[in-house]
Amino acid sequence: MKQVEFKNENIVMDALKKGLKVEGRLWLEETVDGKFVIWFQQYNRKPQQRQRNWLIRRLEHGWVKESVERIKVYESIPKEIGTTRVLAVIDRETKEAKNAVIDRELDLLEFC
Repeated sequence: MKQVEFKNENIVMDALKKGLKVEGRLWLEETVDGKFVIWFQQYNRKPQQRQRNWLIRRLEHGWVKESVERIKVYESIPKEIGTTRVLAVIDRETKEAKNAVIDRELDLLEFC
């Protein structure tokens, strides 16, 4: 039976003693002298930086927001009002969303 050695044991054990979960990858390497070494490399996880969305206008059934790259329109219309009224709400709120974007652009312009 070949001898197995565990590398990076101190790093892993320190994290486990602190009560942390250690996520990473584990692999087995054979050395030149025939011994097997178990290697562990901890994942370098960083929190995801999420861009903020700015509210342009609140709609009756949704909102219009602006991010760094996009203008976002969200609608959530209840089905129980019927197809005809759903279509009317979509038309009305699309016009309102367009007007909100136009107002935003006008606010950004500097008049002489």
